[in-house]
Amino acid sequence: MSSTKKIKNALISVFSKDDLEPIVKRLNELDICIYSTGGTQAYIESLGVKVNPVENLTSYPSILGGRVKTLHPKVFGGILGRRETESDIAQLQEYGIPEIDLVIVDLYPFEETLASGASEDDIIEKIDIGGISLIRAAAKNYKDVVTISSKSEYSKLMELLESGDGESSVQDRKQFAQKAFAISSNYDTAILGFFTKAVSAKQGEEALGTKTNGVSVSKKLRYGENPHQDAIFVGNLDAMFDQLHGKELSYNNLLDIDAAVNLISDFSEPTFAILKHNNACGTASRNNLLEAWKDALAGDPISAFGGILICNREVQKDVAEEVNKLFFEVIIAPSYSNEALDVLEQKKNRIILIQKEVPLPKKLTRTALNGILEQDKDLKTDKIEDMLAVTNKVPSEDEKTDLEFACKLVKHSKSNTIVLAKGTQLLASGVGQTSRVDALEQAILKANKFGFSLEGAVMASDAFFPFPDCVEIAHEAGITAVIQPGGSIRDKDSIEYCNANNVAMVVTGVRHFKH
Repeated sequence: MSSTKKIKNALISVFSKDDLEPIVKRLNELDICIYSTGGTQAYIESLGVKVNPVENLTSYPSILGGRVKTLHPKVFGGILGRRETESDIAQLQEYGIPEIDLVIVDLYPFEETLASGASEDDIIEKIDIGGISLIRAAAKNYKDVVTISSKSEYSKLMELLESGDGESSVQDRKQFAQKAFAISSNYDTAILGFFTKAVSAKQGEEALGTKTNGVSVSKKLRYGENPHQDAIFVGNLDAMFDQLHGKELSYNNLLDIDAAVNLISDFSEPTFAILKHNNACGTASRNNLLEAWKDALAGDPISAFGGILICNREVQKDVAEEVNKLFFEVIIAPSYSNEALDVLEQKKNRIILIQKEVPLPKKLTRTALNGILEQDKDLKTDKIEDMLAVTNKVPSEDEKTDLEFACKLVKHSKSNTIVLAKGTQLLASGVGQTSRVDALEQAILKANKFGFSLEGAVMASDAFFPFPDCVEIAHEAGITAVIQPGGSIRDKDSIEYCNANNVAMVVTGVRHFKH
């Protein structure tokens, strides 16, 4: 049997009637029987063209406010019936089902409704059910049916109707089907993105202990990353912080605070961290908070200016007096003594936050292209017991402690990252570089700038070393122990260099990229 098919019956169900008129009139000229529903039917009738209501075929009216119109065996049987299968043809004849050879659909505008800021109920109602089902059924049976799945295909259909008088080849129909499945896939992806975002927001609320009756709290911010960008925060900051003092939090403040809170969560010993642009520029763990502050600040007192401060112990007056010498935007702590607050509140705009003990979300969500990315949060913390020595020299106990400390910091820094540490103090880091060598050289330069000796220090890398150049540069600077994930096909080169130069190296098997 010929692969060329002539259209005898067409089903049209479209949201937008734009550019439909010439198609309808051409179908009428070709004596093609048209079936339609609701508003589309009314539009075709307004053109003076005869149309058969689908409800006359199915014996059912449009119900549930239009949610169910075409979902019926007499519609889908006519689309899915295989013209070369005798049993299919017999059943179509038995139940009085016409063969539908052309399906024209324009889906409900889900993405446009979503982008308009409409209510959730309105967005849900713009999820097309009948239309998407018609598209998939017609595309599945492309051997017999022409599928027009979007207004963008109207011009191609007109060419076919004009040049072929309603006849199509199997190649034509397969191309239309391919486009139909692409549109169907993109449509479903947009819906998935909406639900993923909504579910992630809900999970975040539950993780933070918010009470919003299923509706996220939206707060308009002064502006986004730059003054010309509008911004909002969706969530409930009151569930996580008590703000004791200072101006309203900005978009950039919130990003830095998020980075700070996640970083400090990996430390149990008294620790102070200073962050700038989401990266730690100073961190130290000590027996008391005052010493931790002094050594954190020493890591980079220049970058600390205007930074975000966070610690995991109550801030007492002695710490507050030292901290007060620096200009900073935000300080976060589990609590403050009254005397400490008297000192810290001397600056009117300084933001003082108490971080409450609530669990953090375990998922990360961000927009990308025209969709949404979601991933598990990097909750892996590399412990001393996870370290596998791959060199002849094994790290000392002090070096192991520093390697663990450095690995916590490298995990919370922008890739490519190298962290140099000694005595549980951040000496310097190179962050956000396109080359791991650049990151290392940046870190060494910073450490030297602030007077640190790297003799006996350790180095942590967020990913493996593709070449031995980094361990060579680190060794020449005084580094005596290195921690990295491992996994490069050239790990052997770096290990051999370390063995030849009495440098200890351990691998963890865990990469910590942060983009």
